[in-house]
Parts: sequence; C-alpha cells; structure tokens
Amino acid sequence: MSGIIRVYKRDDDGTLRFREAWVDEEFGQFVVNHGAVGHQSETDATDVDGEDAGNGLMEAFAAQCQEDGFSEIPQEEQHWVVAQFALKSKDGTERDKYLERKATAALTGHLAWRGLGTVERSEIADSRLNIFCLCPDVNKAVNAIKVCIRGEDLDFTKLSIGAAPFGDTSTFKAKHSPKAGAGFTL
Repeated sequence: MSGIIRVYKRDDDGTLRFREAWVDEEFGQFVVNHGAVGHQSETDATDVDGEDAGNGLMEAFAAQCQEDGFSEIPQEEQHWVVAQFALKSKDGTERDKYLERKATAALTGHLAWRGLGTVERSEIADSRLNIFCLCPDVNKAVNAIKVCIRGEDLDFTKLSIGAAPFGDTSTFKAKHSPKAGAGFTL
C-alpha cells in the first residue's frame, strides 16, 4: 500500500474533522495527521522497520478510520478553489514562474496541514497565474489561502479567488477580489 489515506467525518456538532496517514520512506516513519478542518493539525509519527510494517500500519489505520465513521470525500462532492494572480505579461516572466513555484509550494503545505484539500495543478495563461485547489470546504479554504498568501509575503494585492463545484467549472464565482464587485474569470 502506498500513497496517502485522507478521510473525513462530520461530528455531531457539525465540525468537519480529518485524518490522513502516509509512510515517509525517507525517514522510515508512519505519519498520522489529524484535526478539525481549517485548523492547524496535530501530527504523530511512529518509526517503521520496512515496507511490510508500513503497509500493515496503513491497513490498520484505514480499518480504524472506517470503524470510527471516517470516509473519503469523493471529488464530485468537493469544490475547485482557484487562487489567481494578475500578471503583467500574457505568458508570464521568469519572476511570474518563481511566483508560481513559491505560491504553489506554500499553498500545498498550508492547505494540507489544515485538512483543506490539495493543490492539483497550476498554469500561467492570459496574463494570469491560476493555482487549482480541490477542497472539501470552500469558505475555510478561501480564508486559508488569503492567510497563506499574506504570510508568505506574496503579492496579495494581485490575488483573486474563485470557486466552483468540481463538476461545473463554468460556474466560477468570485470569493475574493482586489476590486470590489469584480467577477472571476479563468
């Protein structure tokens, strides 16, 4: 078993919680990350001795999550949240490509450690940098993206954020814009 297991459960009070686990082969550890979606998670690591031990822990984790009522959220039930930066040139400059790398890396970690989703891809086109994130909670993801971009000292004044259901990318709605009342276009 390889990769990552990421599962969610809504508590009786409505709080969405997540658990995820993976084997970090570089450090020889089984890692469990968990918490309330939108908040900094807690992480526990256990040393593992070989691939079989790691696979056994992954299987046990999956079984325990299922028993506790956690399950994957299908892509179809999630939303695209796109962090978009206005650029000065149509195809982007070396500076824009640096922004793409830095923003993508920052958002990948920031969203993951809060159970808010994954960065799926990025692109520079039509004078825009678009970073596509697949997220289980739009509003919390939008807030986290704004916090992350400010915290990384990236150009917050050029940031727009749009969201759409996974299966209907023609319906992006602006969730944040530097200009009041502006729409959102990919």
